[in-house]
Amino acid sequence: MSENATHLELDDLGVAAALPRPSGGDQIQGVPYRPVQFLDDDLPSALERSARWLREVEQWLGEPLDVIAVHLDYDDAKGSPYYDLKILCNEEDLAGVPIALRERDERTPSRPA
Repeated sequence: MSENATHLELDDLGVAAALPRPSGGDQIQGVPYRPVQFLDDDLPSALERSARWLREVEQWLGEPLDVIAVHLDYDDAKGSPYYDLKILCNEEDLAGVPIALRERDERTPSRPA
């Protein structure tokens, strides 16, 4: 095993345990990409919550989150939230890989060239 092995604390979804989570009924979904879902009958509210969550994650991550795409759909079934906003995110970012790499680099002494 490499002495530079990096340990990540991941939950059952494979994302970092310390990752800020969307609130209420909003959720991070599964692989192969990570859609983070925001459901609401009011689109501006869903967009505001998604923007707030993105800011929280970027602050936690220490760099901009790699967003692959934004998908908007609707569901006109009775009793369902009308808007389904999904932000498709890089799963390594959601797992906290950039944080782990920075921590590893801080622990590793630099070698002279």
